[in-house]
Amino acid sequence: MNVEIKIPTMGESVSEAIVSNLLKPSGSHVKADEEIVELETDKVNQVLYAPQAGQLTWQVKAGDTVKIGQVIGQIDTAAQGKEAPAPTAAPTPAKAAPTPPPAQAAPTPPPAQAAPPPPPVAAAPSGESARKLVPEFVAEMKQPAPSAPTAAPSTPLPLAIPLATRKKMSNLRKVIAQKLVEAKNTTAMLTTFNEADMTAIMEIRAKEKDNFVKKYGVKLGFMSFFVKGVVAALKAIPQVNSYIEGDEIVQLNSYDIGLAVSTERGLLVPVVRGCDQLTFGGIESALEKYAKKAREGTIGVDDLRGGSFTITNGGVFGSLLSTPILNPPQSGILGMHAIVKRPVVVDDAVVIRPMMYLALSYDHRVIDGKEAVMFLVQLKQNLEDPTRLLLEL
Repeated sequence: MNVEIKIPTMGESVSEAIVSNLLKPSGSHVKADEEIVELETDKVNQVLYAPQAGQLTWQVKAGDTVKIGQVIGQIDTAAQGKEAPAPTAAPTPAKAAPTPPPAQAAPTPPPAQAAPPPPPVAAAPSGESARKLVPEFVAEMKQPAPSAPTAAPSTPLPLAIPLATRKKMSNLRKVIAQKLVEAKNTTAMLTTFNEADMTAIMEIRAKEKDNFVKKYGVKLGFMSFFVKGVVAALKAIPQVNSYIEGDEIVQLNSYDIGLAVSTERGLLVPVVRGCDQLTFGGIESALEKYAKKAREGTIGVDDLRGGSFTITNGGVFGSLLSTPILNPPQSGILGMHAIVKRPVVVDDAVVIRPMMYLALSYDHRVIDGKEAVMFLVQLKQNLEDPTRLLLEL
């Protein structure tokens, strides 16, 4: 019996994929649930597994674009255990023995020449007779010539460095580029800025870090404070938790926050769901899970689906200020930045405080400037006085 291999549903917005790697060639025998093909979508790579054991036959090749539901191969279950014979390599023709070069005639020695006549007799400057005898001249000629000075070894020239290198863009990188340009061209995107004094959060982290690790098994980072602060600000300014669909504005009552993660393959945005219901420990545990998946390259489509707001942290790379680009169809994205000690005025006194610039990019079609500024002020207050997060004031 032949069992078809089809492209499965891979998310709401995914309609096609690219066959990036055939892990098992046609004609090979595979086991049930064995990895057989890797697909590359506009979000992540996904591996398909053999539905049953048998002999595998492909109807596609690496690099082909395939649609959701398309049949790309089949497995002959009746051929279980019958390994396809390995192709016999064509015998390599024996190389002919190299033909020896034709013999060359020995060079004819030049005819003997008569010995040169003795050099003329040199005259002494004083005019006195100072003729050299022939035996003395011959003795001088037999003396070894002075050796030439040894040249210093030359310094090897450095290897030439190419002026440029080229490599083909991955399909994920193409899609990321396309969506970033699309976000710039299809939204009325603006950015507003503020700053937050991180003193209170840093004091809490220093005080509670050991107890937090014992209780939850993960470190207490900055991101859980920001996620909780964003959720509270979204509840206060619900317009930011909205998006456009056709000629309607859809306002969400859920708080699924996307967290931008930089990987070797590109930027991914896994979603932490129900952040209003999660504890600080639950948020940090979710972040740790996604960090591990990012390192292992196992983030799946379901991890990226949905999300009503995104947080990106350029501060981990040293960014002081930036204007993050929206993640459509979302209407807002928060940019975190590096914490830098700066002089600020507190109670009419200049003090040094750890400060962070905050940036909110938003779609002006959905969010007015007033709401954007109020959202960022709410977030600033939540971060500078974290007790507000317990009371959600």
